[in-house]
Formats: sequence, structure tokens, C-alpha cells
Amino acid sequence: MVSDLFAADGRLTAIPRRPARRAALLDHLAATLFEPARVYTEREVNEALKTVHEDFPALRRHLVVGGQLARTKDGSAYQRQPGAPVGATSAVA
Repeated sequence: MVSDLFAADGRLTAIPRRPARRAALLDHLAATLFEPARVYTEREVNEALKTVHEDFPALRRHLVVGGQLARTKDGSAYQRQPGAPVGATSAVA
């Protein structure tokens, strides 16, 4: 269950190492922090992820590698990928 990964203050206690738990967490974060049709700047993604964990670069990287967020080649824009299978990567047009 994803809720047991969060402290009472709503912050993530740790990034799970097990792939299945991490994927569930990333799906949850993508669904709760990012709107599917909106394009975000890297700064906006960082600010959203900082609200849940101090290692926002790791979370951002996991979200891209896991297929929950697409990133432009230059890393300037991100977009949530609804329904993307775990492990899939794609780019924002």
C-alpha cells in the first residue's frame, strides 16, 4: 500500500528500492502531483516533488525512466503520461 510510505506530515519517508513498490509510488505521485495534459517546466516538476521528498532529482529521474513523465531531449519540459506502462519511456513533442 502506497500510504504506508508517507509520514503523518505527508512527506515520503524513503524511496522504495523494490521495483514494484517504487512503481506504485511513482504512479501515485504522477497521478496526484501532475495533470495529464499540462506541460511542466523542470522547475515546476522540482517544486512539486520537493513537497514530498528532499531527493527530488532521484524522484524526477525515476518518474521519467518509469514512464510516468515524458521529458524533452533538453530536459526543459515534462508531461505526465497517463496509462504509460512501467518501464516505458517517451518524449514530449
